[in-house]
This record gives sequence, structure tokens and C-alpha cells, in this order.
Amino acid sequence: MHLLRRLISVGIYLFFVSVEHNCGPVSGQLSYSVQEEVTPGTSVGNLAKDLNLNVQDLESRMFQIVAGSKRKYFDVNLKSGFLYVTERIDREELCAKATKCILNVEAVINHPLKLYRIEVNILDVNDNPPAFSAKTQTMDMAENILPGTTFPVLSAYDADVGKNGISTYKLKPNEYFSLTVHKGESVSAELVLQKALDREKQPLIKLALTAIDGGTPVKSGTSEIIIHVLDTNDNFPTFTKTLYKMSITENAPIGTTVVTVTATDADQGLNKDIVYLLNSKDQDHVLEIFEIDTETGTITVKENIDFELNPAFEIRVQASDKGQPPLTAQCKVLVEVVDVNDNAPDITVTSLLSSVKEDAEIGTAVALVSVLDRDGGKNGDVKCEIANTVPFKLETNYKNYYTLVVSGALDRELSSQYNITVKAADEGSPPLSNTRVISIQVSDVNDNAPLFSEKVINIYVQENSPGGGVLKAVSATDADASENGMVNYAIMINNNFVPLSTMVNINSETGDIISLQSFNHEELKTFQFKVQATDSGVPPLSSNVTVNVFILDENDNNPTILAPYSEHGSVNSETIPYSAEAGYFVAKIRAVDADSGYNALLSYHLSEPKGNNLFRIGTSTGEIRTKRRMSDNDLKTHPLVVLVSDNGEPSLSATVSIEVMVVESTADVQTQFRHVPIKEDSFSDLNLYLLIAIVSVSVIFLLSLISLIAVRCHRTDGTFSRYSAPMITTHPDGSWSYSKATQQYDVCFSSDTLKSDVVVFPAPFPPADAELISINGGDTFTRTQTLPNKEKVRA
Repeated sequence: MHLLRRLISVGIYLFFVSVEHNCGPVSGQLSYSVQEEVTPGTSVGNLAKDLNLNVQDLESRMFQIVAGSKRKYFDVNLKSGFLYVTERIDREELCAKATKCILNVEAVINHPLKLYRIEVNILDVNDNPPAFSAKTQTMDMAENILPGTTFPVLSAYDADVGKNGISTYKLKPNEYFSLTVHKGESVSAELVLQKALDREKQPLIKLALTAIDGGTPVKSGTSEIIIHVLDTNDNFPTFTKTLYKMSITENAPIGTTVVTVTATDADQGLNKDIVYLLNSKDQDHVLEIFEIDTETGTITVKENIDFELNPAFEIRVQASDKGQPPLTAQCKVLVEVVDVNDNAPDITVTSLLSSVKEDAEIGTAVALVSVLDRDGGKNGDVKCEIANTVPFKLETNYKNYYTLVVSGALDRELSSQYNITVKAADEGSPPLSNTRVISIQVSDVNDNAPLFSEKVINIYVQENSPGGGVLKAVSATDADASENGMVNYAIMINNNFVPLSTMVNINSETGDIISLQSFNHEELKTFQFKVQATDSGVPPLSSNVTVNVFILDENDNNPTILAPYSEHGSVNSETIPYSAEAGYFVAKIRAVDADSGYNALLSYHLSEPKGNNLFRIGTSTGEIRTKRRMSDNDLKTHPLVVLVSDNGEPSLSATVSIEVMVVESTADVQTQFRHVPIKEDSFSDLNLYLLIAIVSVSVIFLLSLISLIAVRCHRTDGTFSRYSAPMITTHPDGSWSYSKATQQYDVCFSSDTLKSDVVVFPAPFPPADAELISINGGDTFTRTQTLPNKEKVRA
């Protein structure tokens, strides 16, 4: 027994309930139980252990109780991690007659931020004995009352709940009365007359009524019942019903009729007249809210009815006749108050962060939101949501408690502040709602690199333009704020062996690209570099843009006549036979221009003596050919002047003179390279490579022709009959032609030029889409076009 009392005095029953947690900073919910009236300082539970927290980290991580009831009944010991009681807890003061009394405690720990919900169930102890509102009850009873008649007695009140509430009533043994106990929602008692009263024997009877609760140890309260035995009026009023059940809506207008009770009396005269009264004993606030008409028994409303204060009423009505002594009867009227949705939800917000970084992770807790609706039933069921579209959401911790967390990516550049409208609406009819606006500031982080408007910037610079000028101003924008948005520019040094540091520079603040020298198109046509834009954030972010600088050509170079006609001191002469036909090839003038584009597009023009109209020149090819056959009137020597002009503005030109001599026979015709004085030491490696290349191409071409002929020979006679025998002929200009019945091709070679061409084209003139293979000074082959026919001849 001593051990049991000690356990009760300590009064701690600890249990740990694991609650499925939602995603977010709320890790879960702990439930503890502690008895009321325990000594302050009593430990409730090892909070650090149950939350899996290191006790040594509690202080540094600022573990604290941040929310809960209006009075702080609990705190946490940061040294031991125990949750303990800080002051006296009176369950009856907190929860009155509620069957379950819960105190909600909220704890927060930082680094990282986490919210914990602790539910403490306050257990009732039997600390309140039953008590009667009156120590003495007085009753008048006529002596002619028959045995078995019942008399309701004053009920006791016990502030405790459950088994600690009133369990039963006991009556001290006596001669006349016994006690009947009624147990239901409440426990009541009635006196039962066991033996007829005799006023002459005993006019006054005293009884002792004891109310006993079910707690441990048992507590009780006693009230004395004094019964006056009266004579005469021997019929009691009788109600048509002993129990009336009615309902009424809260906020019913004053004067609204609740019910009309009716009682009858079998007596005559004054003993039959009945007066109705509301029993004044143990009626809570009934007498303040209801009244009864003493003559009709109609109960009406005289004050406002509030469901939140009183969800139901038990009205005891007494009917008394006017006899001497008067006889009384009682009935009960149970009035259920129907809730009206007259309370809008109340929203409470506790901010956890003053501002949120734009790179905050999804699930970061921003604020705590709680909603309270004082209505009951569906009228008190609340649905809470965010009314506008924002990257935040409400996560339910438990009923009507929410955490506002980040639900999407934040971007300060799109929105630096969010006004979150939290709306709470109940399920009443009509529903009532309330809103609360939560302002969240978004702080900037350096998450935007500077951006150029273009990926590639092309700059066009006229050659020979003076240095020191601004070529172009590049600009990059950074969407971040303050230092995160300040941009500096720099040129990135590349490894293309172009000395950028001597050519261009950039203003780090304005982005102006400045030339440091004059450019020559013939030496450098284009160069490329990258400009890097870097912000001032931590860490800094950067982006690049490719800058292409194109040197625009000026017509500052004259055409240059190529060998063999460019050699100083050479005799520029050619011979043609007298029998030459029209179109006879005389010579080909080649020239180059160091410029480019139209400035390097050359045209050839021929100047002859007056009256001589024997020759023509291809304006684009430079080939000199005869216009007609020779006549006896033509001169034997024809001095020609060839003008080579470019298409620049202004146009530049060069000239070369050629003497064309007419000879009688083809044997006297010499190729033009014979007129060139050849120096033995001028036969360089380049010429050797060129000769080898020409011979190789010729051999390959001849092998291709032989292979083609062999394939044709292996075909059927019908197929082969379509072709005639092939023929290879040599022309005076040094070209070969390969001809068949269906197609003829010319292979032309020219020598003693900086570029030697092998051209394969159908005779007699090369088409625009002929296949050209050039052998340049680097000993490489470049094929530029292909033949249009299906059967191609490849060199």
C-alpha cells in the first residue's frame, strides 16, 4: 500500500507513441502522460532520447519550447534532455469536465531547423471529493404518502472525471426510507418510502445521504436530509411525462418557447391547483437562461444561448399544488442545443524565418499556422489552404496545425516577395471563412551568370584603319541584385598564336573593345577571341561570348602577271601557223591579286593595232585565241597588249605585251615556255613535286581509260556495238583529247605557272560545271567541281 501511494504521489506514466511524420521540418509527434498536481520539476520524459537528439548539442542548437498553451507548464533541461513540469497543473482548471485533457507543446531545434510536436495528456487524479451544493436538504412529506413513493434528492457535484467522478450514493440505514441510484450519463438518486409515515409518531426525520466517487482512494461527500411529515393533502401532482427531450438552436431569439410541461392533481379545490417552478437546486446556469410560466408550464428563453458555452441543458421542473401542505412532483427536460455556424475560423501565424533565400530547398519551413474554430461538429471542421498560386504549401502536422514550407523553386529575379493568402473555411452551412496574408521576402543569391544578347559577335574592321578606335561595345546583363549583378569584362587569352594583347583591348567596366593597331587584310583576314563577363558575387559566375573580327579588304594591291610573262627581260612572243583555224589557242595570261573578293576579281582585255581584228581574249580566263582564219592581208607580226584589271573601287590594273608571229607550218610553232630563259638553278623542289604530280595524275587517268575500255570490251556484242573505237589526239596547245562515239573529253595541261591545272571537260570548250583538279604549291590536290554526265572521268 505504501508503494502504491508513493507511485500515485509521483504520478508519472510515460509512454512514447511513434507518429507517422509528414515530409518537411516536422519530424514527428511524441505523446506523454503526466498526472495533474505533480510537483514542479517532475520529469515527464527523456525528450532528447525519444527524439534521437544528442544531449550535448541541445544548447548549441538552441533547442527550446516555442509554443504551447497560454501558460508555460513545461520546459526542457538542456543538460539532461528531460522534459519537466514547471508549475502546478490543475486538470479541472484547464479542461473542466472534458473526458480527455491534452496540452500541446512545440519544440524547435536549429542547424538544421526542425519542429517537434509533443502532446502531453494530463491524467486526472482523484483530488476533488463529491460535494453537495447544500449541506442540508429540507423536504415536506404528507403522512398519507404510500410506501414505494420516490423523492428525488439533491445531486452532488464532483469536479473529477471518469472513474474519479461520482460512482454511487448511499443512505444511512433508517426505518422509513431506502435509496435508489440511477446510473446513466449522470448518477442520480431517489428516496423510496419503505414504510408509511406517521406524523404523530415522528414528525421530523433526519437522513444522511453520502455521494461516493470511484477514485483511489475513494472520496465522498455528505448532505443531511431533513423531512417534515405533513398532514392532509394526500395527492401529488403527476406529470404527463417524467422526461422531456427537446432541441433548440443556439442564438434563438429571446422569448422562444422551448416546451410546455403539464401536470395534473387528483385533489379538489386549492389542492388541485398547480404551480410550476424551475428547481433552483443544482441547475447550473439554467435559471439565468430559461424561465417558466407558473400557471401554464411553458418554458421560454430569456437569455442568449451559446452552444460553445453550453451544448446541452438539463432542466428540472417542479409542479406543486396549493394544498396544505402542498404536494410536489418533478420532471426532467433535456434540451439539446443545435450548433449554428456563428464562429469564423481564427488563423494564428508564427513566423520562423524573416526571409527565405532563393536557393532554399523544397521543404524548408517558413512559418507555423494554426486554425481554431469554436463551433462544434461540421461547423468546427476546418479546411485550410493557400488561396493564391505561390511556390509554398501547407503541410498538416496534426488536426488544424500546419507548417508553411517551400514547395517549388524560388527565383528572386522573378519575384522578390510573396504575399501568401492563407484561407481557412469551416464546413458549416453557410460556411464561414477567414483569411490571413503572410508576406515572405526572398533574399538574393548569386545564381545568375551574366548573359550576352548574342552567342557570337561579328565585328567588321576596314583594313588600314587607324588603331585606338572602339570596334564595338559588348554588353552582358546579370539578373541578380547588388554586387551579384555587377559585371566586369575581360579578354580570354587563347592558344591560336595570335598576339591579342597587341591587337585589341577591352574596357573592363564598359565592355568597349578597342583596337591597338592598324590591320592588313592581306596579312590577317580574320581572328577570333572570347570575351568573358564575370559578376562580383561569391562565388563569381561568368559567361563567354565569341568575337569574330573580320578585316575588310581595301583595293590596295595591283594585279600581278604570273610566269612566264612576268619574268623581267623575257621575250613575250608566241607563234601560230598560218593555217590556224578560228579559235586557235595562242596563249593564256595568268594573273593574281593579293586582295580578295571583288577587289581580286580580275578581267582580261586585249588591245590590238588599228585595223587588226584577228585575236580575242577570254575576259575571265585570259586565253588568247584567233577570231578567224589568216588572210594574205594580215601582218606576220602582231603586237598585243593585255590589260588585267580588278573590280575594286578604284580599279587597279597591270599590262603585259605579247608579240604573235605567224609562221608557215606547224613545225615552226614553239610552245611558250621555249621563249623563257630557264636558269639551271631555278629548278626547285617545288617544280619537281609539280612534275611528279602531273605525271602521276596522267598515269592514273590513262589507267582509268584503259580500265574503262576493258570493261566495255567484256560486254556483249550488242552492247559494245553502240560504241566506236576510242581515239586519243594531241592538240597544239599541249592538251590531249579522248573521244568516243558518244562523248569526247579533253585533258589540258599548262606549265610554268604558280598553279598548274589539269582540266577534264568535254570538247571543244570546257563547261561551267567541269571537274577541276588544282595542284598547288603545297603539293596537295583540290577537287572543286564534278562532271555532269553519269560516266565520269576521274583524274
